[in-house]
Amino acid sequence: MALNEFDGPPAPTAELADRLVAAVNSEDYSEAHIRDLEGIEAIRLRPAMYINDTSSQGLHHLVFEVVDNSIDEAMAGYCKHIHVRIHPDGSVSITDDGRGIPVGRIAKHDKSALEIVLTKPHSGAKFDHNSYKVSGGLHGVGLTVVNALSEWLEAEVRREGKIWRQEYRQGVAQSDVKAVGPATTTGTRIHFLPDATIFPSIELDHDTLEKRLRELAFLNKDVTIRLTDERGEGEPKDQTFPTNTGLKGFVEYLNRAQTPIHPVIHLEGHDEEADVSVEVALQYNDSIAENVVTYCNNISTLDGGTHLTGFRLALTKTLGQMVKTIGSSSKKDLAVSGEDFREGLTAVIAVKVRDPQFASNSKRKLSNPEVEGVVSRIVTDQLGRFLEETPAIAKRLVQKALLAAEAREAARKARELVRNRKGVLTGGGLPGKLMDCTSQDRESSELFLVEGDSAGGTAEGGRDRLFQAILPLRGKILNVERARLDKVLGNEEVRNIITAVGGGIGEDEDPSKRRYGKIVMMSDADVDGSHIRTLLMTFFYRQMPKLVAEGHLYVAQPPLYMISQRKERRYVQTEAEMHRLLVDLGLAGSELEFLDPPSSPITPRVVSGERLRTLLEIVVGLEQGLRAFGKRGIKARDFLALAHPATDPAVNPLAGLLPLYHLKPRPDHPEDVERWFHTADEWAALNEPARTAEPPPPSTTPSNSQDNAPTATETPSPPSTREHEALAPEELAEVRTLNKWLARLRDEFGLRADTLLDREVTGDDPPPRFIMRREGDTPTASSETEQDLSNASSPPTGYPLTNLLQLPSLVRRLGERGLKITRFKGLGEMDADQLWDTTMDPARRTLLQVRLEDAAAANDLFTTLMGDDVEPRRDFIEKHALDVKNLDV
Repeated sequence: MALNEFDGPPAPTAELADRLVAAVNSEDYSEAHIRDLEGIEAIRLRPAMYINDTSSQGLHHLVFEVVDNSIDEAMAGYCKHIHVRIHPDGSVSITDDGRGIPVGRIAKHDKSALEIVLTKPHSGAKFDHNSYKVSGGLHGVGLTVVNALSEWLEAEVRREGKIWRQEYRQGVAQSDVKAVGPATTTGTRIHFLPDATIFPSIELDHDTLEKRLRELAFLNKDVTIRLTDERGEGEPKDQTFPTNTGLKGFVEYLNRAQTPIHPVIHLEGHDEEADVSVEVALQYNDSIAENVVTYCNNISTLDGGTHLTGFRLALTKTLGQMVKTIGSSSKKDLAVSGEDFREGLTAVIAVKVRDPQFASNSKRKLSNPEVEGVVSRIVTDQLGRFLEETPAIAKRLVQKALLAAEAREAARKARELVRNRKGVLTGGGLPGKLMDCTSQDRESSELFLVEGDSAGGTAEGGRDRLFQAILPLRGKILNVERARLDKVLGNEEVRNIITAVGGGIGEDEDPSKRRYGKIVMMSDADVDGSHIRTLLMTFFYRQMPKLVAEGHLYVAQPPLYMISQRKERRYVQTEAEMHRLLVDLGLAGSELEFLDPPSSPITPRVVSGERLRTLLEIVVGLEQGLRAFGKRGIKARDFLALAHPATDPAVNPLAGLLPLYHLKPRPDHPEDVERWFHTADEWAALNEPARTAEPPPPSTTPSNSQDNAPTATETPSPPSTREHEALAPEELAEVRTLNKWLARLRDEFGLRADTLLDREVTGDDPPPRFIMRREGDTPTASSETEQDLSNASSPPTGYPLTNLLQLPSLVRRLGERGLKITRFKGLGEMDADQLWDTTMDPARRTLLQVRLEDAAAANDLFTTLMGDDVEPRRDFIEKHALDVKNLDV
């Protein structure tokens, strides 16, 4: 399940239609407004058409598109290893040892096949079955979309005895494909940084990648998949997912928080006529939940399809026969349904289909009719044979199905009893604690589930009675994860929720009969509040899944902070909003003067307003980039000293930028020297047989002095001899982002990398390089700056900065001046008016919509956190302990 910020309803359809009609009838609408978009331009303009959306789901889709190409190579029998690496700057590379994307020129386009694949939609080798018999990619847009939606992308191919490279910027090739050295292996490496102008956030989620890569490792047991995450402090997270366990290991992993009642049953077969391969692994546990996941050609079919239908038919037929054969005579009148046979079942169904057909472009549901019969036949034959050969397991499964049927019958009687007595399942007999709204318009009305009677009273006083209803909850509701329906209906708080919401639960659920358009969970921002929200979400996910799937469940977001200034108060919802507010306050009336001589006559020595805001944005980007680079263990001063010595970017665009490649000396080769290269062409030139035609770039080693920085007049050291071996320096991926910000600092403000550091002086404190002034402020050096300038002969009026990296913290401190910042922990800290203003007023509040994006992942998470087994829950807490943002102690 996922939480999405909800910004209110879309514009009315009638209004939108009127605007479209007006546009068409307008005199300004003519053939000149018709655009014919192709390729990269079309993808960048309408990315959601290709990746569904630009949210976190679409962002991770880019990674999976590249990984799926490597998996296709594996299914074709050519790839054994895949390495996904998240670099410190947030870029990601995917490397495999497959055949490598072809690089030969295609006569029709007079371009390399690699460039065609990366720039032309609907190009590739998967439209016939010569190169790939089975494939997850059907449309040939995967790599093109990744390239189009990336700020930059590097493609490196090893094939035909050479290493081939090509670079792109926002989908546009920067040069032709070039051979940069010899290669002794084959494979492809795609390295890219998602474009921050396309995606609201380009931060990849480790858990999302880990889940999908683990799935692929289970589904392709002959492939080793590795995930390395180099972000954050400390050592990188490095995982190699289990191999050679296949679907059997997959089911064991899904059942790790359950108690299985028998070993995993593995079924496998192939139908030559339909050309369909089937693999199934299943295992029952002592829970009541069903957890069946399905795949076609490694694609997760979240909505099932014909392979799931075939499996269920076979399971019901086979176990139904077993019930007749070995069932208890005392229960011969008990009707056992297919639902009973699936209680406590965990199964993985994977099919490989030559020409898969899906219900939509999202590939959530398989439609091939022939697959149903193939799966049904193979499962029926093999499962029936297995149960005949293992009568002890067959007896256990029959007993479990009979118990499920008895429980279902008991639940039916409990529903009838409750329905007849209080009308819980019919919407009548509303609970006495419900403070209902007066509106009869279901879609516009809202039900708030509030933690505690006290907060319920506050919410009642602050609500709009016309469309907002309040249901206070006393304490924590029942954990329904392992509770049968008769026990669920016996809990008073749960019955109150069912009655108030309407629409029924379980097999009786009908969201069209719900009483409200939004169900809003509103609890404190502490441990108890989080627990209550978790229990509520477990209830809705297990008992009202359709209501969740249709998007009617929300989480209220009380403000995190209250800011008081004199007699004024304002509320802040998020950390990001707080940061923006303090920056706005800190920049108001401020100006920054450059004390160094200007680097160019057109650069003003004083910046303010939007220019100062732009400079701050650049400095923050550089600060984050240097923090990412810091994991390499190289001092910032030493590295910044390696900035390219050219001074005029019009003559040399590398002027002032940092090297992208680092060649370390080999420990056992004293003749080697350390080298830094600004471009791939520089180090590629050293791999050419005739190296004397163009001298290589200067060899430099970082030092503690800027005097040792490379200059245009230095004589380069001769390259070390490495016969029959390509020079393969390490790529400093995060430097691409650093150079992007450095180029803006250079071009927009005439400043170079050395302004990020203090000047080196002997014996004295470093002199200021900038001075910040603010209207109405007369700061003193000792109290208002991080530097003690009391020894200065005549300190300037203002806030002195000895380097540019001090600017963000100064702006924030100036923004905080005169403010009292209070962090809220509970609803009880607000009165009724405050609760309305911050949390309940549709014009100002923020709601998080609970969306069911991945049922299998949600099922796994609820089982882990809410089940009886402690060990998986402990593992989860230990893994995510450092990710906690708001810890209530």
